Amino acid sequence: MVERPVTLDWATLMDLPQKTIRTDIHCVTTWSRFDNDWSGVATRDLLDLVAPRDEAAFLILHGYDGYTTNVPLADFAAPDAMLVHGWQGRPLTRDHGGPVRLVIPHLYFWKSAKWISAIDFVGADAPGFWEVNGYHMRGDPWAEERYS
Repeated sequence: MVERPVTLDWATLMDLPQKTIRTDIHCVTTWSRFDNDWSGVATRDLLDLVAPRDEAAFLILHGYDGYTTNVPLADFAAPDAMLVHGWQGRPLTRDHGGPVRLVIPHLYFWKSAKWISAIDFVGADAPGFWEVNGYHMRGDPWAEERYS
């Protein structure tokens, strides 16, 4: 549900505007890690590139490992949401989701899918891997949205 579908190879991703931000992350298992420095592409820049249609309200993120998670478009468009390829001044390692992962700091970290292979814009919410297995559909740590 986008006006301009794109396929991004590494060079094209790196040609997009780049930024660095510092954020905290929160795991559903109750740990947090503060002051993470991320580098990558703001999701808002990706949205400008693909131009979601008016009926697009959610995204389904796909990882190369088969993992999926759902994210409301409004959360994906947050000012600090990014497709990241760097952490703490270094390339993002495979263990941490490299070469590219999503980071949405205001949601629990399971929403920040690793090893991104595809992003689908959809009109209706649909559960991903953890949501099918009992996790909350949105995952706001400040509202304790851990489990459904």
